[in-house]
Amino acid sequence: MMQATKEHINNETTSTTITKMSKFLNKISYTSITIATITLFFIRTPPQTCINPITHPKSSCESSQRQITTFDHIHRRLWSISTWKKSVNSYTTLFTHIQTLTRVLNDTNALIMSAGGGQAVMALREMGVVDVTGVEVVESLPLVVRGDPHHLEFFDGVFGFVFSANLDQALFKEKYVKEMERCVRDGGVLAVCVDSEVKEVVELFRMSRFLLAENVTLVGTKMTMVVMERVGGVS
Repeated sequence: MMQATKEHINNETTSTTITKMSKFLNKISYTSITIATITLFFIRTPPQTCINPITHPKSSCESSQRQITTFDHIHRRLWSISTWKKSVNSYTTLFTHIQTLTRVLNDTNALIMSAGGGQAVMALREMGVVDVTGVEVVESLPLVVRGDPHHLEFFDGVFGFVFSANLDQALFKEKYVKEMERCVRDGGVLAVCVDSEVKEVVELFRMSRFLLAENVTLVGTKMTMVVMERVGGVS
């Protein structure tokens, strides 16, 4: 009888202990869940310094007030770079010299072949030449349009002045020069800056006469400037 009573007491004690342990573990679980939730909240909530103060527009009127980066803005940033300005100034010096020698840039329209980013085009426009067209395989608007210098999409004899600083890089020099001569009117001037021998360059011009050749420095590079005058009929 006493043995049974002891076993009953032991069972109750064990049961009570298990119940207390279960409650204790439950409290720990609830506490852990609460701590984890609070921690996750702070982790997922970005600091105020990372939040964009500009609210999402609720209408088209609001969205129009946002600042938009336009191509014009990009171009003006490019044109304000010192490297660009130095390049334009170099072309301005060259064209001013050509103007002094030939007077060709007075009230004429000009074509820049293989114009790159358009520094030469900008230089002529800043000098007062209103009608200037720049052509390059890859366009660079608003200064340069797309075009193949070996197959120009212009009528014969429409320009009074044609210039190129990249004849040496042309795939087919004879075709390149032929297009230059085709597009310039009789009495018009063609000028190129090259690293080649003057005689080799002059021989490429079949419909023009030699005017002059000089050593020049263009955008920091020493080159030879060859100036020709278009003569005869347009072929």
